[in-house]
Amino acid sequence: MTLVEHLEELRGRLIKVVIILTISFFVCYGVGDQISELLLQPLRNALSGSGKDALGEVVYLGILDKVLSQFQVAFWTSVIVSSPFWFYQLWKFIKPGLYEYEVKATRPFIFVGFIFFALGICFGYFLVFPLTFETLMNFGVSDVTAQISLKEYLVLTSKVLVFLGFLFQLPNVLLILGFMGLVTKQSLRNMRRYVYVGFAVISAVLTPPDIITMMGLWIPLTFLFEIGILAVSLIVHPYIERQHG
Repeated sequence: MTLVEHLEELRGRLIKVVIILTISFFVCYGVGDQISELLLQPLRNALSGSGKDALGEVVYLGILDKVLSQFQVAFWTSVIVSSPFWFYQLWKFIKPGLYEYEVKATRPFIFVGFIFFALGICFGYFLVFPLTFETLMNFGVSDVTAQISLKEYLVLTSKVLVFLGFLFQLPNVLLILGFMGLVTKQSLRNMRRYVYVGFAVISAVLTPPDIITMMGLWIPLTFLFEIGILAVSLIVHPYIERQHG
């Protein structure tokens, strides 16, 4: 394909992605109240505390906060629920740039990518959120009441879940890059120390100033990277050797 043909293909795929996200947005907006309640549950559990008195409450500060927060939640949720469809569109755009053996090798990773995306969301919701909120509620001085902005909380948690979903694509991305010949097990092992430092920075930014919570994110990220290296070593290299043997 020429450059113009690639650009036309990209435009067509982007239009389809926009259509997919638009349809998903209206569906998610229709059940926005239920989604918001689901996102609020980890925070409410942390605010309830272990005693009789609640540690705080969720409030909205502006007259449009409820409406704007529901729009934001609907958008980020639409990104999550429509991920199998825009993953497929991404694959259709990448496919023409691959050799036939690369196409056969990487096709299963569309499904694998969605699985890792879902795992990242579950990791954030069931592990990161409860641990983070519990730590924050009990951090510092006591006998104070928290007032959490509904809008800020819902927007932040929605973005974090999507971000974690993309972070958990790491093994999948490494496999695809391996089949395309852009990385090898040797190159990944050589960059290991720099990747670990980068993960530490990401974990420090995303988590409270607490070493336990930070390690709770850093360890899974390094584990995913090691899975990616192992997968490249056990799957990519033998496959390419058989194709060129």
